[in-house]
Amino acid sequence: MNPSPASSANSPLEPVAAVTHADPYPFYAELRAGPPLVWNETLRAWVASRADAIGSLLLAHGALRVRPAAEPVPRAIVGSTAGEVFGHLVRMNDSAAHQAHRPALQRALAGLDLEAVHSAALQVARSVAPDPLSDALFSMPVRAVAHLLGFAPESLAQVDRWMRDFVACLSPLSTAGQLQAASVAAGELMARFEALAGGSPPRHGSLLAAVLAESGARNAVSRSLLANLVGLLSQTCDATAGLLGNSLIALMREPSLQGAAPTREGLLSVVEETARHDPSIQNTRRFAVEPVAIAGTRLGAGDAVLLVLAAANRDPAFNPEPDRFMRARAHRRMLGFGHGVHACPGQALACTLAAAGLQALLDRAPDLDAMRARGWHYRPSANARIPVFH
Repeated sequence: MNPSPASSANSPLEPVAAVTHADPYPFYAELRAGPPLVWNETLRAWVASRADAIGSLLLAHGALRVRPAAEPVPRAIVGSTAGEVFGHLVRMNDSAAHQAHRPALQRALAGLDLEAVHSAALQVARSVAPDPLSDALFSMPVRAVAHLLGFAPESLAQVDRWMRDFVACLSPLSTAGQLQAASVAAGELMARFEALAGGSPPRHGSLLAAVLAESGARNAVSRSLLANLVGLLSQTCDATAGLLGNSLIALMREPSLQGAAPTREGLLSVVEETARHDPSIQNTRRFAVEPVAIAGTRLGAGDAVLLVLAAANRDPAFNPEPDRFMRARAHRRMLGFGHGVHACPGQALACTLAAAGLQALLDRAPDLDAMRARGWHYRPSANARIPVFH
């Protein structure tokens, strides 16, 4: 199915179905025209789509949590190694113990030399087989971050496979076989990171060296820190694959972009506008742990809220002319990387990785018109918009 305007006549029935719809944005506009929060009986959750309401929800981190209070780790992986890793991730948890690692990870990511990162990521991306393209979208950024974390070149393909297995456990659509493979992969990744962190000093300037220095880790690295190193890779996987794929689609749909020189700065601007205009992460959830009023709606303890980030990014009160793809957009605003305490500290890294991957793909001189004619669909997902090219 080629997601051209004609193919989007059938509107999705609810916000989760919209994630993988050919064109969910008219449906999102209808959501924004309604109340700031509206109850969806199918999802058994409140739905927020306006930028102001979502901003308030993301900042209410005392009353709203990333996970349900009664289920901090998904039930399907409790007791497994994958569950242990998940339970340590600072982006999935709100306790004081989890927050202790957050500043170190933020400082390490903020201190990256993005020009050097782009150069290294481009070299790694060029080494990835371009066919099938839909797999290369994942491999390029994951292998680049594995390289930044200190893995040797000959290990990158295996780390890539383990990470693809691990992230499967993060989806509610995972099968029993995928959950088992995810636990095996989590154990392998934890062991490899332990060996890297406890062996010879990591490569100077590497992301691993920065994380260890900022965290004050010396000889013995905690299981919690090891899990968050796995988390740095897992955050790269689906989100950056989608960002890279959707940026390639933007080039297909916007002929004016194809005439621009594929410089690092030019491609980075395409990626950054794609992150607003057609983001890879379309929604996220929050769970009330106590009664709270948001945008005039009273939430009770235990209530779930679906935050439709992709709708908020196109809120005209948030970004003027929101449906236009503007590479040089002034004061671009987006919520796809979160906001407040759970804002993603790797936004600049993700955009840099996607720009490097996009350059590597364009270096191969693909026929973008032919690719658009063949079309694409989207991987099954409850929140990630990741294209599969035909």
